[in-house]
Amino acid sequence: MARTIDLNADVGERPEALADGSEEAILRLVSSANIACGGHAGDAETMAQVIRLCMKYGVAVGAHPGYPDRARFGRERLSSSPEAIQAFVFEQVKTLGEKAASLGTGVRHVKPHGALYNTAAHDRATAEAIAKGAARWRDDLTLVGLAGSLMLTVWTEMGFRTAGEAFADRAYESDGTLRSRKKENALITDPAQACRQALRIVRQRFVLSTEGVEVPVDAKTLSVHSDTPQAASILLALRGRLEKEGIGVKALS
Repeated sequence: MARTIDLNADVGERPEALADGSEEAILRLVSSANIACGGHAGDAETMAQVIRLCMKYGVAVGAHPGYPDRARFGRERLSSSPEAIQAFVFEQVKTLGEKAASLGTGVRHVKPHGALYNTAAHDRATAEAIAKGAARWRDDLTLVGLAGSLMLTVWTEMGFRTAGEAFADRAYESDGTLRSRKKENALITDPAQACRQALRIVRQRFVLSTEGVEVPVDAKTLSVHSDTPQAASILLALRGRLEKEGIGVKALS
């Protein structure tokens, strides 16, 4: 059983969440943040606000690049060439990196967003393009991807540090992929259910698929999406359960 685990959230995607304080409530509870950096969401002001909150709460800053498609929030695959993917990943990571540097901190990891993440999980060319794009900014960044997926294998073969990720707030299919958001019961919004799933991952290294199949999962970081209903409540409950189990919350090294 892991004695520590990283908790991450995808943030900087909704200005209204920054304005009403709900984003800050989430950032108080995680150890790593994946910040939208101009592709599917995010701009100079939201990036700066989130980075300042990360510095306030000791949260590791990470880039969250996605397909440049704000209309569909980066959740639909685009027919982008590997060269185009490499270019827009670089530009997005660079944008966040420069903003972080101007505020006195740096980017520690990169986690693709949405359809880019899901495509890289099974498509070698996409995974390679993401890594090459990130490396154009800095080649010592940790790349975060779906535990057990092809993208982690590709990135490891390319010589990158990687971190397998699992989700407390998403349902899984029996092949280890995430259940499509277009299907029913894709999201886990009940804090108790999310905690049960997270503890299976941390303690027993598996999740139960929607069909009840045990799917092996070896994860170094657990994610809760900031736009999942009850996200802050899920994270608060999860922090409490992890503490009760003697499992510390710590950012990826």
